[in-house]
Amino acid sequence: MEHEFEGADIRIVIADGDPLVRRMLRETLREEGMAVVAEATSGSETVELTTFYRPDVVVVDEQLPDAGGIDTARRIHTTAPHVRVVLVAAAPDDMLGLRALRAGACGYMSKDFEPGVLPRVLRGVVYGEAAISRRMAMRLVEADRRSPRAGAGLRPVRSPLTDREWEVLDLLASGARTEEIAQTLVLSTETVRSHLKNLYRKLEVRSRQEATEAAQRLRELSV
Repeated sequence: MEHEFEGADIRIVIADGDPLVRRMLRETLREEGMAVVAEATSGSETVELTTFYRPDVVVVDEQLPDAGGIDTARRIHTTAPHVRVVLVAAAPDDMLGLRALRAGACGYMSKDFEPGVLPRVLRGVVYGEAAISRRMAMRLVEADRRSPRAGAGLRPVRSPLTDREWEVLDLLASGARTEEIAQTLVLSTETVRSHLKNLYRKLEVRSRQEATEAAQRLRELSV
């Protein structure tokens, strides 16, 4: 069957549990000269086919059976980091898109795109572009502005805190509120509160200021 794809400039795996969606995507992409080398209906099958075919891009449905699109994107990024992953979802959701990017995807889009948009997006992805909306790009810029700067991210070799707790603490020290920390790290506010509770307990402190001072002492002791 390999001869069917000769001459195609971009090789793609489609991963979606809905056969009608797969057919629509397949026909749209083939009309643009792209090769759909395989179709998957579950997360595990997607990873297997990606490993076997080594496509340029994998288009993954966010609600993929047995694993979900986020976890599937993460597994592909781990096993085949050179393969581009674009997550598609039923409706726009910036937080979901940010989670997808953190998992290793290089693009995120909703399924309400116009015909012809997907091929253009996938070509851009192959040539190094990120397939995200302008609004999401602005959220990434804002998150970068809130990120800890010079020195703040230095962590002791030996510390009672986990890497994630240090990230939360650095943002806390920069003045970020709980909601802002959640947005920056793409976590729920409940998860951030849990991290704060744990790091307060480990540092034996009761306030933001005490936590910041305790962290600074740990850093000074490690120098």
